[in-house]
Amino acid sequence: MNTRKFAFVATTALVGSMMLAGAAYAQSTGTAEVEEVVVTAAGQKKIEGVIAETAPKARTTINQEYIDRQGSGQTILQTLNLTPGLNFVNNDPYGASGGNIRLRGFDGNRISLTFDGIPLNDTGNYAIYSNQQLDSELISQANVITGATDVDTPTISATGGVINYTVRKPRDEFGGMATFSAGTFNFKRVFGLVETGEFGPWGTKAWFSASYQNYDKFKGRGDLERKQFNARIWQDIGDNGDFVSLALHWNENRNYAYYSPNLGNSNYDPTKPISATNTPRQIDQFGWDVDFDGNWVAPTAQRGVADGDTNPNSGATSNTGWWGGRINPSNTGNVRIQSRYSLTDNLRFTFDPSFQYVMANGGSQMQVINEFDPKLIGKATTFPTCGGGGTGVDLNNDGDCLDRVRYFSPSNTNTRRYGLNTSLIWDINDDSTLRLAYTYDKGRHRQTSEGGFVNQQTGQFEDWFGGKETWGGRRLTTADGALLRFRDRFSIAELSQLALEYRGRFFDDQLRVVAGLQYKEFSRELNQYCYTQNNSSTVNCTTQTATPIVGGLGNVTLPGSATSYIPPFSYTAKINDVLPNVSASWQFDGASSMYASYSEQISALRTDSYYYVYRATDGSIQSLNAKPESSKTVEVGYRYQASTVLAQANVFYTNYENRVVSSYDPDQDTYIERNVGSVKTKGVEGSVGWRPTERLSLLGSVTYTAAEYQDNLLMRRIVSGPTTTLVYAPIKGKQLVETPEWMATGRIAYDFGPVQAGLQAKYVGERFATDMNDMKIDSYTLFDLDVRMSLEKLANVENAFLQLNVWNLTDERYLGNLGTQVTANSNDKTAWNVTSQPFASVGAPRTFMLTLRLGF
Repeated sequence: MNTRKFAFVATTALVGSMMLAGAAYAQSTGTAEVEEVVVTAAGQKKIEGVIAETAPKARTTINQEYIDRQGSGQTILQTLNLTPGLNFVNNDPYGASGGNIRLRGFDGNRISLTFDGIPLNDTGNYAIYSNQQLDSELISQANVITGATDVDTPTISATGGVINYTVRKPRDEFGGMATFSAGTFNFKRVFGLVETGEFGPWGTKAWFSASYQNYDKFKGRGDLERKQFNARIWQDIGDNGDFVSLALHWNENRNYAYYSPNLGNSNYDPTKPISATNTPRQIDQFGWDVDFDGNWVAPTAQRGVADGDTNPNSGATSNTGWWGGRINPSNTGNVRIQSRYSLTDNLRFTFDPSFQYVMANGGSQMQVINEFDPKLIGKATTFPTCGGGGTGVDLNNDGDCLDRVRYFSPSNTNTRRYGLNTSLIWDINDDSTLRLAYTYDKGRHRQTSEGGFVNQQTGQFEDWFGGKETWGGRRLTTADGALLRFRDRFSIAELSQLALEYRGRFFDDQLRVVAGLQYKEFSRELNQYCYTQNNSSTVNCTTQTATPIVGGLGNVTLPGSATSYIPPFSYTAKINDVLPNVSASWQFDGASSMYASYSEQISALRTDSYYYVYRATDGSIQSLNAKPESSKTVEVGYRYQASTVLAQANVFYTNYENRVVSSYDPDQDTYIERNVGSVKTKGVEGSVGWRPTERLSLLGSVTYTAAEYQDNLLMRRIVSGPTTTLVYAPIKGKQLVETPEWMATGRIAYDFGPVQAGLQAKYVGERFATDMNDMKIDSYTLFDLDVRMSLEKLANVENAFLQLNVWNLTDERYLGNLGTQVTANSNDKTAWNVTSQPFASVGAPRTFMLTLRLGF
């Protein structure tokens, strides 16, 4: 049997152009096998690597040549920022401080991010950590699916789309490259890659790479450092496309965080958007460079005296906090195997197992504690370090237990994750393929806060991970020998997913149909080792002896407090569902085609939601947030693909049930959430690529998104005798937070011969920072420039170039990532018991980077 196989091939002579619609590159080996490919040949419709698309869904793909233009080491999510429907905001110009993503109104927790098919979203809160991604030089391609997922996407959270990227394949010939970069804010980066070429009796090939990066924060004190190591070895099996590949990845970040100004208590005009000319009070008072406090006063330590700590914690003059405790270190790594085996002429099997490791923390990492705090006393009855007075633990070595002392309290998260993605693919005939896919994902998620020491003379912590075993340093123990901690819990997230997919081509390939069905089964085993306040997620991690409450159904109190606590507990939450995924396309003639798709997705709630518990009347422990989120998406698109023009437009509609809005809290290194009920999203996306001459390329896109709340938000239950009054915030009909109605992008690139240049722009419309839409953030437009000089053409140095990148060319002042809230109105805040204000990150200023690339 001669089975037809197709492949999208993207080659770019000018700008490595962004592909306006998808390519066949996919996240898993199984999906890559069944995706259709169009072989580039004479007369093929393309514009500098933008290839005619046949996939029946909205998808955008970029290749390595385009990625290279965006800057050495830049995070892949920033590089994808010209994608219709997507908005990513870097926390700093180079990407090592992380950032925030939105896709058609969905935040990063609802978007699946995969790397060679393995899921990168956190197993607990599903967050995407953009600063932990693969070195840009190693990414062969990346794509964004804006409406649906592939049937084997390993996720239980992706209600809003998928971002995939894949690593480069080892080459047949020996070679390599070295990259040296320098830039604004003392930026420096080196990257090296060695390709072995084919070696040994079976033609094995491999590559190995390493990189190092360091630079200063663009505001405030502190720096950001990253080290990364990667390797891949590849073995072809026969000559029919079978292979096995082993890849390794290790990344270390050691970062100090940026302060995000509070937008409340402001001097701005509330009838106008917050902008560079209508700024909140904190920026008015301290300027756009407001950051954590940099002044440390060493506290006194005198035996027999109750010494204190007067340094900034959360109430400094600038209302920030001590910079030395605001950090975000991480160690992340993975091992990935990909393989394909031909069982018969028309039956193939793929097998992709993986293992991931994470050790990380972040947020406000220091606390001040009394040496006589009950948590430090525990069950102890003797206190040998307190000779100068008091009971507890002498933390500052002054001979007494009377003082108030700062210690390091990291929110450590340690994850071990095991995955498998496998497919059995049957080519029924030349026009029909059937695939059975199985996906397994298990994450062991340990969340702790092992206390560590702070140098009282400098204010600096002793170790990035506090007292954590393996990675940490000295451990801070209580008087009874226990660890001092404010968090101690363990969970296991387990996804088992079975999918069936059919792909068919009919009427001489005019009609293409993809029909899939997923069965997802997910469980989350939860183990809380601390005492939890009833009807809350607030915990007290102590070894004190608890007292049962009479008639409390198992709840207890702790010494010196009347608060009702639920003792340490364990329970398992489970969900399952069957989800369809159907799409089709019709080719009208050589230039025009249409496609339509329908998909359903489900998202299990995050770990934090399940730890928010209360004691039910039957004595059982119940979660306050037990309902999973779900979405149904329909999209219809049109494509026009001629020799010099590629254009596409689509309309989409998503009905989102039980929507939970999340916003990042940098102090707690967690996401604060609120269930806002149903949200309906609809919009239009359009993009075009035009090549008027062989040297000139133009790209552009426009996105309109209307995302509205369908229900009012329950804020309080007021009980007065037999009467219960429900208090709602009237958000129905309001626009979803942090979701601009309008976005637009554009890029122009010209080949001057030895010099190539590109200028691109991104417009982001006004966004709301509150559910009540009573605080609006102004729109902004950012321009980026890239200029590359070929040293091979100018100086006869082979495989070498010099490249200049400039981000935020016009030095625009803008607010980037938003920490949203229900309202900013002071009266409503009081009535609804809203205690926090919205906040926002400050956008990075104009930044220059110069890169030298040498190849061999």
